[in-house]
Amino acid sequence: MRLYETYRSLMFYVANQILRNDQDAEDAVHDAFLAIAENIKKFSRLERHKTKAFIITIVENKAIDLYRRKARRSEAPLDETLGISPSLEGGSGLTECILRLPGRYREFFRLKYQMGYSTREIAALMGISWPAARKLEQRAKDKLRQLCEEEEIL
Repeated sequence: MRLYETYRSLMFYVANQILRNDQDAEDAVHDAFLAIAENIKKFSRLERHKTKAFIITIVENKAIDLYRRKARRSEAPLDETLGISPSLEGGSGLTECILRLPGRYREFFRLKYQMGYSTREIAALMGISWPAARKLEQRAKDKLRQLCEEEEIL
């Protein structure tokens, strides 16, 4: 608890300097505190100045990891991926088509576009191989494209 009170502002500052986004910096600080909690015994043996350096190193690494994960993920919105013009989308048409998808396809889209997971991460979450996840993504996009064409969104 003392570590949190003492270093949270510094950790946020360090993470925000790397990520340039308050929410991402908060996530990096959170991840850093989880790592610190797992290694709390190491901190009791460190001198105060070494503790600070160790904490800064941990938060820097967590921020860099988060930055790299976000850079690897496709940040393109779903409408761009499917070739849907936002002006034609009308807001609810795409949503209605997504809701008509089979559950597994809806779940894939939720994980990919709402939660930001990569296809490889989704494979692990769904307990399938990476090639199977890529095929699932392809089939989900094809089915969604078909539904959008039926609704004349495309």
